[in-house]
Amino acid sequence: MRAQENSVYQLRIGDPKRQYLVQVQPGQIVDTHRRRAVTMTQMVQSLESATYILIGEQHDNAKHHQFQAEVISALVRAGRSVIVGMEMFDRTKQHPLNLWTLGRLSEAEFIQQSDWQNQWGFDYALYRPIFEVVRQNRLRLVALNVPRTLVRQVARDGWQSVPLDERLGLSDPDLSQTEHRLLFDALMGGHPGNPRLDAIYPAQVVWDEGMANSAIRYMERTVPSPRSAFVIIAGNGHVMYDVGISLRLRQRGVRETAVIVCLPDSAPPVSVRASLGDFVWLPAEK
Repeated sequence: MRAQENSVYQLRIGDPKRQYLVQVQPGQIVDTHRRRAVTMTQMVQSLESATYILIGEQHDNAKHHQFQAEVISALVRAGRSVIVGMEMFDRTKQHPLNLWTLGRLSEAEFIQQSDWQNQWGFDYALYRPIFEVVRQNRLRLVALNVPRTLVRQVARDGWQSVPLDERLGLSDPDLSQTEHRLLFDALMGGHPGNPRLDAIYPAQVVWDEGMANSAIRYMERTVPSPRSAFVIIAGNGHVMYDVGISLRLRQRGVRETAVIVCLPDSAPPVSVRASLGDFVWLPAEK
């Protein structure tokens, strides 16, 4: 579905100073603050002040993952100390991720030991460019997600059903963020007041808060560097409009964040709300 055909890319939420529309040509990266196309190098220069860089995706879009890998490579070339955090793994799989960074696993061993099929399930080949960049540059790779069992329990029985010792250090989910709820409803194709979505929404918040918590916990155990760049790879629904993971980071005192949104492939140009992300990229449809 092309971006201009899907109102989720034109919601009136996010930064109130960027409620205007910007047009994106196929193949362009657009800086939504300056309302102009930029090169990869120019984007990376603009990201100098950002410690956490969130790059959204459509999970089944190979172009998105190639672009994410290119952004990571460009950050490395710019001299950033890059860490890559991924939604695709939960915290229990951190050890094989460490081994992958160190070059101690073959690809087949990594797929098996990380339990890729059950952890994520999308074709591994889609994500290969990211893993190859990580390995070639010996970048630290971080499992951001909380176990699916926790998310499912919250969706089914609510947060209060989770025993205190199984909450992984997470506080009660903040369900008061109205713009995040508007985005969630739009992504789910529903409307406010839908009882089914009311039950599922807390699980979405726990998902975002868990990934923000994982990223901060990892950085707290890392030697601080002004050149650090923690790249977060996650679905667009977790990063769009700066109301997902980045909001949960800010609630924990983090301010230096930036959001890049990868749009669906398109042949014609598309118009999106500028508040969608700090940068948007439109892959050309063949």
